[in-house]
This record gives sequence, C-alpha cells and structure tokens, in this order.
Amino acid sequence: MEIGISTASLFTRENNEDAVKTLDELGAKVTEVFLETFPEYEEEFAKLLKSRMGNLKAHSVHVYTMHYEPELFSDWDRSYKVAEGTFRKVLSSANILGADHYTLHGKARIKKKGNYDDYKSVGERLDKLSHIAGEYGVKLCLENVEWSYYNRVGFFKEVKKYAPDLKGVLDIKQARLSGQSYREYIEEMGEDIETVHLSDIDQSGRIRLPGKGLFDFKDLFERLSFVGFRGNMLIEVYAGDYGEKEELVESLEYLRELKEKFFIREK
Repeated sequence: MEIGISTASLFTRENNEDAVKTLDELGAKVTEVFLETFPEYEEEFAKLLKSRMGNLKAHSVHVYTMHYEPELFSDWDRSYKVAEGTFRKVLSSANILGADHYTLHGKARIKKKGNYDDYKSVGERLDKLSHIAGEYGVKLCLENVEWSYYNRVGFFKEVKKYAPDLKGVLDIKQARLSGQSYREYIEEMGEDIETVHLSDIDQSGRIRLPGKGLFDFKDLFERLSFVGFRGNMLIEVYAGDYGEKEELVESLEYLRELKEKFFIREK
C-alpha cells in the first residue's frame, strides 16, 4: 500500500513522458498514468513511458473519457467494436507499464433524456469489459464522477449485481462535486475499493493539495481502514491548484506520515 501522485496532477504542465520522470524524481513511488491523446494509447508510447519511469511504479491507467469510453456502452455493434479495439490497446499498454488497474468513467451524462440508469444493460456491459480487462491481468474499476455514470451513491451497488468482478475508485473531490458524502461511497463500495484519489479544499471551496486545506484525512483513512482497504492512494489535483512542484512533496510527506497511524504496515 502506497501513496503517490497521478500524472493528471501535471496535466497541461508537462507531457506524460516528462511527467513520469518528474514524479520519480519527486519520490512519488506510484502513479496513475493519465493517457491524454490517441497516440498515447499505442504500445510504443507505453514503452517510452516505461523507459523514463525509473523507480516509479504504475498502479493504474486512466484515459480521456470522451475519446472512446462512451462507445464501450453503445448498442451499435460497429461503434462498440472500434471502441473495444482502443480499449484493448490501452490494456496492452497497461501491461507494458506494469499497471494492473484501469480507472473507468463510462458514459458522460450529457443528454437530458439519456437512459443512463438501465442497471441491467450497463451492468452486463461492465461485466463484459471486466472480463476483457481480465484477459490482460487488469482490474476494471469504476470511479465516482459528478458528470458520469457513477455520480451518486447506489449506482455501483446496482450494476455490481450484473458485474461481480467490477471494482471501484473513490474520488473525494468528485464526491463533493456530486453533492454526495464520500463516507457513503465508502460504505457502498467497501472492500471493492482499489484506488483512492486524494485532494483537499479550502474555505473558499478551492481545490488544494492534501494538507493545505480543511479536509479531514484522519476520518477518511479511518473509514478506509475499517472496510479493509489495502490499495494505493494517489494525489490528484489540477494544474492550477498548486504553485511549485515541490509542494507535491510536502503533501506526500503529510499523507504518508498520517497513513502510518491508520493502516497496518505491510511486511
């Protein structure tokens, strides 16, 4: 179990091939690789990233949602097959990077009359995608996101009935944006949580680095420990949420010291 930094925290500051090197130099130890463009889904790019990661380990991969993830849930066979092909490319790249988790958003809830809550249909497709990911030794993990499928407590429980291998990603920032309690997300996903995205918030409501705001990380860690969480946690903020990159190190040190009080140290 480790606390690291997502490359998304450097998005628009550095390209991924530079970001992984920076995170290694900062002592992040583990990362989620946010693949941002179609060329970055190719195996050759994964090999480039791997060559620049040093001691940094990839826990998971994440993609720009609107590129193809919505079409993974399409009823139109041709559209789905193209999306599946891209999905398989990313899973193959995950193998090269050594990542065994895929963070999924799914469909964006952008149509007012869109049928996003057909739990059986969505669940069965998640089950199919989980099995495809399993072919590559990767766990499919659905993230709670304000504008996507899992934007409220209850959705995960319903689709899980049809996708027993599905795992979860807890994002406390997105829980707040959804007007939902991260505590309820923890209760719902429980032992299925594989990844946690960490951020903080100040009095004005601005996202900050962990330890620079008001969020109660002690409560979060205590609740995660209670449900048996043993995955990796990743700082995930946006480029404008902090100043110098060295501030990321301060947050890492703060979180790692706090972690030792709530989680059993692995031998």
